[in-house]
Amino acid sequence: MIYIDSNVFIYAALSPDSDEDAINSKNILKAIFEGKILASTSTLTWDEVVWAIKRFEDRETAIIEGKKFLTFPKLKILNVGEKELRTAIDLMKKYRLDPRDSIHVACCIENDIGEIVTNDSDFNNIVGVKRIPLNNVL
Repeated sequence: MIYIDSNVFIYAALSPDSDEDAINSKNILKAIFEGKILASTSTLTWDEVVWAIKRFEDRETAIIEGKKFLTFPKLKILNVGEKELRTAIDLMKKYRLDPRDSIHVACCIENDIGEIVTNDSDFNNIVGVKRIPLNNVL
């Protein structure tokens, strides 16, 4: 099982089709859809994706894409609860992560997920969670 960071969904939704990150993201999402990759993400990802789409597109498009996210086949959506938030605080202190990044890593740790797919280098050097760049997944 791998964890999918929000930037995978955002690149797929907002970047031009010719963009390398968009192509890689769409291929990753297709592989999840087809069951070739076992993947999870968290409820926080929904927030980040819908917010980005609302910001760069419009509210109606954000709502449509938010509904699609919630029904994405074979994607496990992890809850963010008190346990994850307490772990996130420790991660913020230890790795100087931003709050949202620390929540994503906490979800990985609390669910025994050792890899996070993201182009965000802030996830480098996290003990126990390896960052996999988008171009290295497939």
